Amino acid sequence: MSTPEAVIEIGSTGVRLLIAESTADGKRTVLDRAEMPLSLGHDVFTTGIISRETQSSCVHILQRFKEQLAGWGILPSQTIVIATAAFRESKNKDPVMDKILTATGFRVSVIDGIEENRLMYLAVTSRLAEESAKVRAEDTVILEVGGGSTEMMLMKKGKMAGAHSLRLGTVRLEPQIRANAGSSDNIQRFIEDFIKNTKGSLESELDLSNVKQFIAVGSDASLAAINVGKPISTWLWSIDKQAFDDFVAEIQEYTPEERAARFKISYNDAQTMHISLLIYKMFIHLTKVRTIIVPETNIRDGVIISRTELPNLELKKEFFQQITASAMNLLRKYHGDERHADFVRQVSLMLYDCLQKELSLEDERSRMLLEVAAILHDVGIFIRLDDHNLHSEYIIHNSEIFGLDQRDNKIVSQIARYHRGKSIPQDSEQFQVLARIDRMIILKLTAILRIADAMDRGHGQTLQDISFQLKKDSLNIYTKGIKNLALERVALNEKGDLFESVFGYKIVLL
Repeated sequence: MSTPEAVIEIGSTGVRLLIAESTADGKRTVLDRAEMPLSLGHDVFTTGIISRETQSSCVHILQRFKEQLAGWGILPSQTIVIATAAFRESKNKDPVMDKILTATGFRVSVIDGIEENRLMYLAVTSRLAEESAKVRAEDTVILEVGGGSTEMMLMKKGKMAGAHSLRLGTVRLEPQIRANAGSSDNIQRFIEDFIKNTKGSLESELDLSNVKQFIAVGSDASLAAINVGKPISTWLWSIDKQAFDDFVAEIQEYTPEERAARFKISYNDAQTMHISLLIYKMFIHLTKVRTIIVPETNIRDGVIISRTELPNLELKKEFFQQITASAMNLLRKYHGDERHADFVRQVSLMLYDCLQKELSLEDERSRMLLEVAAILHDVGIFIRLDDHNLHSEYIIHNSEIFGLDQRDNKIVSQIARYHRGKSIPQDSEQFQVLARIDRMIILKLTAILRIADAMDRGHGQTLQDISFQLKKDSLNIYTKGIKNLALERVALNEKGDLFESVFGYKIVLL
């Protein structure tokens, strides 16, 4: 019997608790759950701060959850507490987090939008794990409409094409809509304008007209599924598109009081439910799907799965593949040299594996960051060839790459910045202020990437059967393909200094 895991989510409309237990076969049993309304999003999206009254309410709710957790023998220090869009955007989040820690012992982690996407992906794929490979390999949109943001993932033939956290949330929209009479037509116009401005960038990643599968995640989507959907399995529903449209139209006619009474939901949720369902409907109508799939899951499930470190090896492998697929799609968006990127990626990983005993890094995560950096190191050429490493840093830093949080993104962008040129990371003030562990990751992975990039100086992938061997004081590189290695030797001479400085090995190309 495993130890129960507890997750608390501080969202835009409420605070939610989940206590679950994972079994040896990777299945989860929900032991307890609770939810209490909180008008945090209303505060932040109208005033920019969390009011004193909302702070007090939040602390009170967390103190009640603390007592509930104690019944399961779970301490605040053993509980994961996450906060999403509204908390993230509040100007006074730091003192509020400190107040919560002092009053309850809970340490709040504010997660970014791309991390929400990652957790949602884990939760959804876990629910779909028993579905056929054909269903999971279709062009797919995964959408979760929340109070502060809408999280979206675009899958092309089962591979990640794009992940976005859109500033389109029900609580965020509600004050604007109320100020304009709050009619159904006004709501629809607000959403239409946003989608119209977003549609172009989405279709550069995935042709929405080819989407065969639409997965709607969230409590409002689940409520629609329960009312007009058909069960596929215990935690999975399907809804006919026309039945969904009719349900959404019906909901628009109800007052918040009527919605709360009919569906047994809080007044906070009833105030925004009709907006949420309209957003789902309008994104669905960008595609030609006939049915909507609704897994009954949430971001808290994703945290539990993440916490158990993906015991399902197949799911774990698939997750890392989606990260690299997202990076490759970003490279395509900027018309990068895919063959060169793939060559550098493969050589980088070979060298990483050769140096594994020398690295002293978190193997899987660091290896993945190197892979993403290798794919994207030249993406800045789209802007300009000169100083393209600086442009690569800018593009990566300002892009959403599925599976990479802010810290990961910073590391990858820094590796891309220093993959060429005479400057080294230690010369930069922004490098010096990073945590020591991040500085070492950047130094080691940049040194590896520079060697791999030098092996394809001419972008022709002429070298074959590359292998590495560590000797007493040298890294020997063996290769086939061409006899004249003068170009590669010059490149290695230019790019090898950092490697020799970090690892202490002289580069020898044989």
